[in-house]
Amino acid sequence: MKKRVFLAGSTFLAAAALLTACSSNKSSSSSKSQSISWMNTAEINTLDASKATDQASYEQINNIEEGLYLLGKNAKVQNALATKTTTSKDGKTWTFTLRKNAKWSNGDPVTAQDFVYSWRRTVDPKTASEYSYLFSGITNADQIVAGKKKPTTLGIKADGKYKLTVTLEKRIPYFKLLMAFPLFFPQNQKFIEKAGSKYGTSSKYMIYNGPFVQKGWTGSNLSWKLVKNKNYWDKKSVKLDNVKFSVQKTPATDYNLYQSGKLDAAFLDASATRSLKGKSGYTQRKMSSTQYLSYNLKKRKEFQNVYLRQAISLAINRKELVKTLGGAATVADTFDPDGMTTVGSKDYTDTVRNADTKKYDTYNVALAKQLYKKALKQLGKKSISFTLLGDDDDTAKKAAEFVQSQLETNLKMDVSVQSIPKKTRLNRMMSGNFDVVSTGWNADFSDPISFLDLQVTGNSYNYGKWSNKTYDKYVAASKTTSSTSERFSDMAKAEQVLLEQQGVTPLYHPIEAWMVKPNIKGVIYNGAGANYSFKYAYVK
Repeated sequence: MKKRVFLAGSTFLAAAALLTACSSNKSSSSSKSQSISWMNTAEINTLDASKATDQASYEQINNIEEGLYLLGKNAKVQNALATKTTTSKDGKTWTFTLRKNAKWSNGDPVTAQDFVYSWRRTVDPKTASEYSYLFSGITNADQIVAGKKKPTTLGIKADGKYKLTVTLEKRIPYFKLLMAFPLFFPQNQKFIEKAGSKYGTSSKYMIYNGPFVQKGWTGSNLSWKLVKNKNYWDKKSVKLDNVKFSVQKTPATDYNLYQSGKLDAAFLDASATRSLKGKSGYTQRKMSSTQYLSYNLKKRKEFQNVYLRQAISLAINRKELVKTLGGAATVADTFDPDGMTTVGSKDYTDTVRNADTKKYDTYNVALAKQLYKKALKQLGKKSISFTLLGDDDDTAKKAAEFVQSQLETNLKMDVSVQSIPKKTRLNRMMSGNFDVVSTGWNADFSDPISFLDLQVTGNSYNYGKWSNKTYDKYVAASKTTSSTSERFSDMAKAEQVLLEQQGVTPLYHPIEAWMVKPNIKGVIYNGAGANYSFKYAYVK
């Protein structure tokens, strides 16, 4: 989820792309009906912001709920529930004045206490939020997540119904961006406690305070609607009556639906990208995203061997992989994607690349064989076999099969591919039930730390359990310095360790290629965050 970002002492989300395409189906072209048909390539996992981990889920949450800020035109942070923000001189105390006309879909007012409840619920170890680490830096958050302090000690309090105060242990350079991320949205305590474990598992077990309410999602089906929320405080800005969603995992199918007028937007595969590039409606979006291999060092001890991980990386021809995926990817030779962040006049990734990182992410079969032989000798094995887990959409399957072919051909490894629904794959990763997994990460906000935090020892998203003290030290140091240059230097050093050690193996940076029909306007795409926003969308 990305666009270009510039950092020169502070972080900004890059310009969003406005979709300029439109619909040929009757419902979309009618001046009386403001309705569009959209698609996802993966199913929703949950609508509980405290428990969501994937792009499909957070994209929905971003349209049905709202927080202090939202990402508006040109991806600028703008006020949503917050009407005024004040910050102390040391940057450690933030005070938000909330609007008094915001309501939940059941008519309850949205208050400061809803934020207090939400944040405490997310950091509470009982909730088991995979994302609780993003609260790090807010007073007592780390100790609460570790079970050493009570959630009530978190640095957030309600000063009356419409004033919220947040205290930090240290200045967080990207704090305002965090506040636009759905993890930090308010939650309705009364509703959640009544719904219990069913909260967020389907449309009927949800309460809404955003531009839309969701209808028709049962928790497992592949189609639903977003319907205009009549209780939304800014409903006058919402032009669409509804957004019809469906999950389409095969690009050839979704393009056929697009051509027949049943979809207003279609995700393209490699073949369609090549043939449709430059045609009317063709839209390409560079994402703040990296697809990579994560090795399960706990389940498969042999992956603790650095030579084995390096050999796998060297045996994969990323340039050929990108060609296989068509125009929908660029080569990944860093964990962070290009173009997301600049440091002065330099792209952040250029400060990461050096001779050592290039050595292990450049296609080199001879060196791969040499290191593989060394790994086998140290492990006392004659060969390595494993199952590569991945998603069941067309692009993911092609990528996994390419990696399988490269490793079998170049290293004579025995690799089997298992392609499963994304929801199932996420659950398998979280439970540690995999050998090697092809997974991806979209930046939650446009800062390298959104990627680097993932591989810190003990992080909930460090599914492979790779651990390196030097890496951890540099990431920690980047969070304690007040110097912008030192901060980015520390992050670059951390990423160099990760790449040299191949703690994970970056494969490619996805680029979304779509066909979007001509008169749909105002759909905002943000390179980082929760991707597509429909608040300002309309049919011309």
